[in-house]
Amino acid sequence: MAGHSKWANIQHRKGAQDAKRGKIFTKVIREITTAARAGGGDPSGNPRLRMAIDKGLAVNMTKDSIERAIKKAIGELEGAAYDEVRYEGYAPGGVAVIVDCMTDNRNRTVADVRHAFAKFGGNLGTDGSVSFLFHKRGVLSYAPGVSEDRAMELALDAGADDVLVHPDDASIEIITAPEAFEAVRQAMLDGGLAPDHAEIVFRADTVIQVTGDAARAVAKMLDWLEDLDDVQNVCTNADLPADAYE
Repeated sequence: MAGHSKWANIQHRKGAQDAKRGKIFTKVIREITTAARAGGGDPSGNPRLRMAIDKGLAVNMTKDSIERAIKKAIGELEGAAYDEVRYEGYAPGGVAVIVDCMTDNRNRTVADVRHAFAKFGGNLGTDGSVSFLFHKRGVLSYAPGVSEDRAMELALDAGADDVLVHPDDASIEIITAPEAFEAVRQAMLDGGLAPDHAEIVFRADTVIQVTGDAARAVAKMLDWLEDLDDVQNVCTNADLPADAYE
């Protein structure tokens, strides 16, 4: 994976998100609302809601905003209802892409997603066309400089499946089963190793290295998709070089 810095890619995506703070707030509020409506408004008994709240706090969302979103979800305040919908397809270079959305207008959302795929030379597929290449995993990411031995000790003792140290930049990823994610995350926090980024995502079983013009097209397509109001998460099996985002 030489030259394909996982940490550089994560930082680019985070920087792009930070530049769109208003959109991030909207996406997090939708996630909080949907999680609370599906599993109740008590985060202690609703892991999905607890993770959504953590995302909100991480981007400096106020507790009042979070509480209002929860109250709207459980009917204490009036609020919009969102449907969860997933789209699958291929980007340039044979790269598989999954796009998870929350929307109050499916026709608008599918048109926006289809346009993004077509604009950058991709193709929107049918349900199941690429999802078989992915499995749901918990992922905790750490910047270069974190002790590999300490991270491995804490993570494996807490039930993590794997600890990956990327040779190109020495960044660390801890991989868990979804049901073990919260226990591992809490163990890392208790051990003094707060992750820089932590979430449950669809993770590709194998990755495709993409370079040159194809890599730049994929990077632009991913950024375009993530900028859409209705898109919550974008997952891909692409391994892109850092200069793809330049």
